[in-house]
Amino acid sequence: MSDPRQLIVVDAANVVGSRADGWWRDRAGAARRLLSEIAELTTRLPESTDVAVVLEGAAKAAADEPTASRMTIVLAERSGDDKILDVVSEATGHITVVTADRELRSRVQALGAETVGPSWLVSQLN
Repeated sequence: MSDPRQLIVVDAANVVGSRADGWWRDRAGAARRLLSEIAELTTRLPESTDVAVVLEGAAKAAADEPTASRMTIVLAERSGDDKILDVVSEATGHITVVTADRELRSRVQALGAETVGPSWLVSQLN
């Protein structure tokens, strides 16, 4: 029997903002670094796990970063939170949303998703 599908949805702005590494000087560069780290992480995740990274605002310029199999970059035309809700509502299987945004956590939990904070993802990247 195969593992059920799992989806990790990353609020990239929230994760990037959780690190005091000068991201505010180069949002696209910070997003590129995060995408690169997540691409590497996917090689260590179970085959049944996919990752969707939601980019918004200036960070959308990082969408040219090569991705890994089982990793999707999702561009938010307006609100990143609304795009995350769209992704969660369209997904099946076990869904985990990475964000510290309390309102977003509440909204995705109402759709049946689990939530974890950015520190969980950062610890997985190391």
